[in-house]
Amino acid sequence: MNFKIPFTDLGASQRRLHSEISTAVSRVLESGWYIGGPEVASFERAFAAAAGVPFAVGVANGTDAIALGLRALGIGRGDVVIVPALSAYPTTVGVRQAEATPAFVDVDAHGLIDVNEVEKLLASGARAIVCVHLYGNCADTTTLGRLARQHGVALVEDCAQAHGASRDGVAAGLAGKVASWSFYPTKNLGALGDAGAVSCSDEATAQKLARLRNYGQQNRYEHVETGFNSRLDPLQAAILCAKLPSLASENARRRAIADQYDQALAPKGNVVPVPVPPGSVPNRHLYPVLLPSKDLRTGLQASLADAGIETLIHYPIPMPDQKASAASWSDGRDFPRARKFCETVLSLPCHPDLSDAQVETVTAAVLAWSRQH
Repeated sequence: MNFKIPFTDLGASQRRLHSEISTAVSRVLESGWYIGGPEVASFERAFAAAAGVPFAVGVANGTDAIALGLRALGIGRGDVVIVPALSAYPTTVGVRQAEATPAFVDVDAHGLIDVNEVEKLLASGARAIVCVHLYGNCADTTTLGRLARQHGVALVEDCAQAHGASRDGVAAGLAGKVASWSFYPTKNLGALGDAGAVSCSDEATAQKLARLRNYGQQNRYEHVETGFNSRLDPLQAAILCAKLPSLASENARRRAIADQYDQALAPKGNVVPVPVPPGSVPNRHLYPVLLPSKDLRTGLQASLADAGIETLIHYPIPMPDQKASAASWSDGRDFPRARKFCETVLSLPCHPDLSDAQVETVTAAVLAWSRQH
């Protein structure tokens, strides 16, 4: 179906930055350097500076970033890693790639990992917590960091949806031992293909990450550990460098769009925006709303589609309920809030190339449906 208002418009963002991207691509093609090299190192420095972290190590994708981050901290086979029940399934896949064992916990009213549930589970011998900054909202890393220190476990941040977001004055990626980043094309900072990074504050960890992404190689043909083939492509690194300066303004535009939705939707009707945690500066990667029931969500989504407006569900199945998940990863725990999100959440279009008129069209269509239901 061709939507008048698509959920995202990647072509528009590439056209807007066509000159910068074309220059970056030409530079790589002419360099003759197609694996690693100066383009990757340049992006790593630029992204680390933008994120406020000392080190960033480019890798092939965000899933690998989780696995490599855990491996760099010495977490692997048989180690228990606490994970929220609500996220894109690649969060779980990254834990499994590290050969660790996920332990799911429920989420809070914001759809973020519930710190109270984490605290209950920490006594069971977990080695790490992977907190997901979902929808562009940061989890409570202040409390999670305190719990991690008290119990001697590692805090790992999944920042795939959190470029430029913060909470309580702490930017995404600054609270954990390591942080994983995805630059999948739909992210706030998106490549033109798969790409990712792991950030950290410790030079020894950064060096280990650089080895692990490249077969565990320390010097050419000298392999000191078994690693991965997970290198950031210099072509994608150059494109990301070209797009990075626009991240702050694009995030600001996303927040302005979300403010328009908030003003229109928050006070009325049965379409309720997912609340932003207090003290947060979200990047508005997504704009999710909650409906009273799954049937009503289906009805709203169909109504908006009839009006030419594309919406998506993030996410329809909790990670514990995926067929790929083992029952032991839940160990009898229940996840009522995660399941409620999955049954009733719907994401409205929220990207920096939406016009004010398009946002008004979306809100008018949502309110018209809401008045009838």
